[in-house]
Amino acid sequence: MPRELSLADIFQIGYYWETKILLTAIQLDLFSILKGASLTINQMAEIRGLNSRALELVMNALVAMRIVRKEEKVYANTVVAERYLVQSSPEYVGHLLTLHDAEWKNWGFLEQAVKTGESPVKHHVFETDPELGAQVLTVLDRIGRGSGPALAQRLKLNGAKRMLDIGGGAGTNAIAFCREYSELTATVFDLPETLKVTKKNVEEADLTDRIQLQPGNFHEDAFQGSYDVALMSDILHYQNGQTNAALVEKVYDCLKEEGRLLIKDRFLDPARTSPAWTTAFAVHILVNTEKGECFTIEESRQWMQQAGFQGIEELEPCAMVQGTK
Repeated sequence: MPRELSLADIFQIGYYWETKILLTAIQLDLFSILKGASLTINQMAEIRGLNSRALELVMNALVAMRIVRKEEKVYANTVVAERYLVQSSPEYVGHLLTLHDAEWKNWGFLEQAVKTGESPVKHHVFETDPELGAQVLTVLDRIGRGSGPALAQRLKLNGAKRMLDIGGGAGTNAIAFCREYSELTATVFDLPETLKVTKKNVEEADLTDRIQLQPGNFHEDAFQGSYDVALMSDILHYQNGQTNAALVEKVYDCLKEEGRLLIKDRFLDPARTSPAWTTAFAVHILVNTEKGECFTIEESRQWMQQAGFQGIEELEPCAMVQGTK
């Protein structure tokens, strides 16, 4: 049985200080200064043109947060910081965290959003800042490359010839699936700016003969062709239920008989109180998308039933559901 929260726990949850300290350090690219080096505050301040007194306060806090180390008067990266927070590292995740910093102001409108039900934004950062969006896609692609092959194996797509990846982003899943199933071809449907990143990844994977790119808005533009499998991965939470129901129906129309629709997302449990991360993500969606929200598996099941899908089953708890035409 989980223990009751203490007053100290409440304070820890209530303070956003550490979050902003880390995001600021990433914006200033402090960890790259320390790549393979140990430097004093004055040395770091001179390199970045910063105030040494203020920088020291930030660096000492990062030490307490166990992100950097301090010995005598010099600072150095921890193994984790060296691996994930140095820009030249192949595993750098700073771009994704920079996205969170770009959304910082939106969180200041949470109280107003709770009063009115209205989001403070009208366009997502992927539309307002394509360059940042491309950087974030690159990070998400790198993370997804670790899980994509295992996902492809679990889904048992043997015999499928054509797959439609709706809102397929950097093409991570399409590439993983085509590598796992040699007879499969895929079409990645996404916004034109996004597909610039996709094109690069598909070329690097040497799959240009098996993966096509279709630019468009999946709410407005038609899907070209008919498919054995359609994948909707992490796109439901960007729009409301009515829009998602219409999209599921649209996907149904482009599938062949016995075709499968796979929906992968961050679903809430029936009570909407877990998983814990998803409950917080739902609030994030409230203030960072115009009409987005998080849903339950049962809601996605209803959309599928309304569209005509049968044999609907939850493949992974609060993560994936499948229906057959």
